[in-house]
Formats: sequence, structure tokens, C-alpha cells
Amino acid sequence: MPSKPISDLKGTLDPTITEAHTATPDGLEADPSATVPSPGQKEGSSEEDLDSVCDGEMSSQQIKRTIGNGIMKLGLWFLENLKPTPEKPNLIISPLSLSVALSQLALGATNETEELLLHHLHADALPCYHTALSSLLRSFQKRSLSLASRIYLQSGFKAKQEFMEDSQKLYDSEPATLTDVKEINEWVKKATKGHISEFLSSLPPSTVMMLINAMHYKGEWLTRFDPQFTSTELFYIDENHFVNVDMMLGPKYPLSVFPHRELDAQVARFPFKGDRSLLVVMPTSGHVNVSAIAAKLNISDLYIRLPRERNMQVKLPKLKLDFNQELQEAMTSMGLGMLFSHPKLDRISESPLFVSGVQHMSSIEINEEGAEAAAATSVVISRSNPSFTVNQPFFFALMDDLSQTPFFLGVISNPNPGASIVVTNPGNSDKTDDKPFFEVHPK
Repeated sequence: MPSKPISDLKGTLDPTITEAHTATPDGLEADPSATVPSPGQKEGSSEEDLDSVCDGEMSSQQIKRTIGNGIMKLGLWFLENLKPTPEKPNLIISPLSLSVALSQLALGATNETEELLLHHLHADALPCYHTALSSLLRSFQKRSLSLASRIYLQSGFKAKQEFMEDSQKLYDSEPATLTDVKEINEWVKKATKGHISEFLSSLPPSTVMMLINAMHYKGEWLTRFDPQFTSTELFYIDENHFVNVDMMLGPKYPLSVFPHRELDAQVARFPFKGDRSLLVVMPTSGHVNVSAIAAKLNISDLYIRLPRERNMQVKLPKLKLDFNQELQEAMTSMGLGMLFSHPKLDRISESPLFVSGVQHMSSIEINEEGAEAAAATSVVISRSNPSFTVNQPFFFALMDDLSQTPFFLGVISNPNPGASIVVTNPGNSDKTDDKPFFEVHPK
């Protein structure tokens, strides 16, 4: 009997100061939601129950950090296997959305397929992975992150009752009849607060199930940027090419920043309200490959090394970027090719199923908005004071600080891909005031 396709995954995230959305639909022919909990495992715990989720073997903080670390590793792995192109110079993904999607798929997997998925999710570090992830997701929802999951079933296709019950219990995945693209796109649009309106263009004819998760996050800067200081400045794609961007300015911005000598980069943390932050890693030299640096990152180490905030002049480009990518090639490179050929998804159905594809869609917007709008001042900082300017390719991570979980990761090579790229004179190597400016001066 030929295998039947399940469907797709999707997630959207959206922060105000930083808005982000992510989706993964249109290509999964066999794509469940999370793995079956082991006997004795507690279900659907709240944040307050995290200490008892793993039978007291780990503290609540250890559980959060373990899950966050696994999600970060998965996200960096994806970034390493996704390649920018001239048409798509920027990479933006939601590791949290991808982790939820693959966890849901693992819920329906058995034998080597389940082992493979849990290995890539780094779930082997936690004896109660699904229940712990479920608890963490619920805690996120209490702090400005909206999560929604849905399982679309083709009329006439019967998924196993236990899988459906576990999906709803652990991941709040509500069942719905798979009818047409319009209905799915409407659900996605609503779940992402209108930020992703055209998630699917068509349905694969053999799709019997579609797993979709959508996320929306709206963050507010702890210290906002005043729009009156935003101006057009240069962003250096490389030493011979630049583009004009809208650059936000904080004349006296409280920033935690330090030089990472092993990576030959500078690391800065821009805090949001609610224990969230934007981490920026920018090479000290414009010749360094940002993706190569991202692959070497240890986020926990960055948090440990971040110093106390200092007031300094800060410049950060405004962003409003989208990323849409079919992930089958990247996932195959990561060792997940089995999902697209002969996976064991027996907890979903006795009929042979396979994943036809994974489409991931993300968008992010970073602007001046923040919680302390009335606190904007017109203080001018002289060049002898500390300064930090992001005007060349950089890595970013939109983080939950408490669990160190990445909601979004990305490599930004061109914040304004729709604008004309200007070619500088490659023969002129003289330093000028127009060259990339990235410095942190001691007080």
C-alpha cells in the first residue's frame, strides 16, 4: 500500500518592538505533534508544577534551561544548514516553532523514527520531555506569547484516538476538518494577529493530516528608541557594498555589551519588558562569516559573560523582514531524511504515512516602540563616550531570558533587501568616516 502524506507544520511569532512570525505548512505528508509520554509521566503541568514534572529529579530552573538549550541547539543546527541567496540574503527562523512541530511529529512516531526525532530535539537530556515542554509553553503564554496549534484531518481519515488525545492534552492541538486553503490561511492569519495571511497556496492532493502551530509575540523595549532620532544611514553588506537603512538611535541607551575575543565579535543585549531580550552578535571584522560564528555560539556562556548595563550611544537598524523556506533539503542534511521516505508513524495510524515537506515561514519587525515612550530624551552623547553601532551583518536571537529559550534566530546580511545596493570603490582602502563603525570605548 502506498504511503499517505500527512501535511505541514507552521508557526508564527510576532514582537512589536520585535515582531516575528513563523509557519511550517504545505509539505508534510506525515506530520504529527509530539511523542507519547512514558508511563507515570505527568501531563499538562503548569509552570508551578515544573519541579515535580520529572519526579523531582531536576529543579524547575534546570528543566527550563535544559529545554531552552535543546531548542537553541536545534535552531543553530537549522541555521547552519540553511544557505542565504541573493534573493534571500537574510535567514530568520523560529526554533521554538520548529521544536513544537517536530515534537508533535515525534508524538506519533515509534522505533527509530521516534529516537531520531528526540535526538535532534535533544530530548534525551530530559526524562519527561513532552510534559516539560508542555509546561514551559504554558508558562510562556502567561508572559506575552500567544500559542495556537491545530490538527487538520482529511475527511474520512481516522487518526488514532490516543494520539489525538495526547496532542490536545500536551500541545493544545485542536482537531479540525481539512477543507480548503482559505480556511487554513484564515486560521493562521487570526493566530498571528494578521502578520501571516498567505501561509498556504495549495494543498498537496494526497494530504491526509496537517499539523500547524502558530505563535505570536509582541515585545516592548525596556528602554524605547525615540522615532525623532531615526535617520537614514549606511549599512555595510561587505567592504565593497552598502545599502541605506533606517537607523534607530538611542543617545543614552542602557546596554550590556562585551567583546568576545574567541569569536572576534561584539555581543550586546537589548532588554525587553518581561524578562525577554534581543541578543546581537556582530563580527569585529567585516570579513568574518556571520553564519560561521553562529554555529560556534554558546548562548548560556554569553549570558554569563554579559556585564552590567552602561549608558552609551546606540544605533540599531529597523527591520521588517520575511523568510519563507521549504526545509526538506536542510532537514535531510541534518540527518532527518527518513521522515520524507519511510518513517514509522504508527501512533498516528496503522496505514503507512510519510512527511511530504516542511514549509517554514517567519517574519520579524524591529522598530522604536517600547514601554517607556514618555521617557525619551534628547541627550547628546559625545564621541568620547561609549558607543555601539550595528551597521554590518550580524546574528540575532530573540530570547526568553529565564529559560534561555530562543523564540527567533537569524542572520541579517541586508536589513533593506528591497533597496538598491551601492558598490563602493574596491581600490580605495583608505579609512573614512563612512566605513563600518563598530566600537565600544571605555568611559
